[in-house]
Amino acid sequence: MALRLVNVNFKARDDSALGRFWAEALGWGISSEGPGVTNVEPEGVTLPDPSAICVDVVTVPDPETVDYRVHIDLATTSEAHQAELVARLKELGATPADVGQGDVPWTVMADPEGNVFCVLEPREIYRDTGPVAALVVDCADPRAMARFWDEAVDWTLHEVTDDHARLRSSKGVGPYLEFLRTSGTRTAVSRAHLDIAPYPDDDQAAEVARLRSLGATDADVGQGDVPWKCLADPEGNEFCVLSLR
Repeated sequence: MALRLVNVNFKARDDSALGRFWAEALGWGISSEGPGVTNVEPEGVTLPDPSAICVDVVTVPDPETVDYRVHIDLATTSEAHQAELVARLKELGATPADVGQGDVPWTVMADPEGNVFCVLEPREIYRDTGPVAALVVDCADPRAMARFWDEAVDWTLHEVTDDHARLRSSKGVGPYLEFLRTSGTRTAVSRAHLDIAPYPDDDQAAEVARLRSLGATDADVGQGDVPWKCLADPEGNEFCVLSLR
């Protein structure tokens, strides 16, 4: 039994507009599984594929409260590439953001709806990840998060310290999932969350039960009667277990 990480999901006022931004930012294509949903996916890749964690943008009635506990880090290959990407993202509607980062070599930005993301300076570890270097989750205890997520999904734990933890697909491709120690308490529901899914031969209900045994709890984010299951990890980060796909 295992689960795979498939999407980062953004709540939005306008899924179409925000989806277009992220498609242009990543150089990916756009599709839709239904009204109010924009799927941003790499072209020429048969999904699901561990080399690509996709972006789903979903229109919701009230997405205004922003919590930055989950964000995307974008990879670059050189200082020139970083500068070019930052300039292009500004043309697409991104703006500089100050989250107290100080003088750092990466650039912190916000997308047109205020979701913070980072454009990293070139780093060897991210040279083969594709445009998304990492999905980053702020947390109080990276070691505890590593224990839960290492059991929750079929990814490999590459590094864990008191300050951060890093996992990647067991295939050794695609972006990393990282947990970064931060201070402060959570005050709002995050506008971004992770979506995970069972493999075709596995059972969603059994996987949800397994996650509960690892410390996940049921979460109510107003989802109503839907085929996916909303849970929260041991630090309260919501995530969804999708139906078989």
